Amino acid sequence: MSVNFDSIISTSSSEGDFLKIFEDAFSQENQLLLEAHRTILTACYRNPGLSPTLKANTPETLAKAWLKKYNDSYENRISRRISQLSGTVADPIVSIIINARLIGLTTEHLEQIKYAHRLSMSAENIQGLLLEEFLAEQLADYGWYCCWGESVRHVDFCNVDGSLLQVKNRSNSENSSSSRVRINQPIEKWYRVDARTGSYRWSYFNDKYNTNRFSEENFVIFVQQVLTRNPDALAIEINNPWKDLSDSSN
Repeated sequence: MSVNFDSIISTSSSEGDFLKIFEDAFSQENQLLLEAHRTILTACYRNPGLSPTLKANTPETLAKAWLKKYNDSYENRISRRISQLSGTVADPIVSIIINARLIGLTTEHLEQIKYAHRLSMSAENIQGLLLEEFLAEQLADYGWYCCWGESVRHVDFCNVDGSLLQVKNRSNSENSSSSRVRINQPIEKWYRVDARTGSYRWSYFNDKYNTNRFSEENFVIFVQQVLTRNPDALAIEINNPWKDLSDSSN
């Protein structure tokens, strides 16, 4: 019979008993139960509906699986990962649609548009990961820990005071299931930019913590530093003409 987070929570006599299961399992992996782990696991215990959907044969095995998922996600964060190219091919009908409306475009123009779109999509795919890591660095000083590896469902950051935070890049990037989960859960929501007005919402954090460290300017600097140090964070096709153009200008 398998166990999951809910069953471990329900059979634990206390929060401390629940955390001890993880502490003991972590020690077998030569891993201490850090404050980040404690904060996130406490959030799982206090909000069982948000616990990850992991299953295992024993509580100890589940705890180790949780730790592995958390560690793997952290070690593969966007500043260190090699992003993979899309496994899909472009649909030729898109170029035909564009050319039917803009009849003066050449085949070369249409190829450039196709690859520009694929490049933009590749950048959009890592946008949320960049924001997540930027916030993980900035929010750490205020008791927030990133829930690497979806260590709490529907939650991106947990605070030592028990607060939960869900972050999005844009106000229109949230799906219905993501918004529904907050109805009966104490999850704050923050998004970086209002999609209707283009205004940024960094003041949410600056006002709360009486600082000015949260800003679009600082986020831009972070993004540029990540891509400079780890260019493979952005996947670019070898035959993308925009890559050739960039390489030839250097």
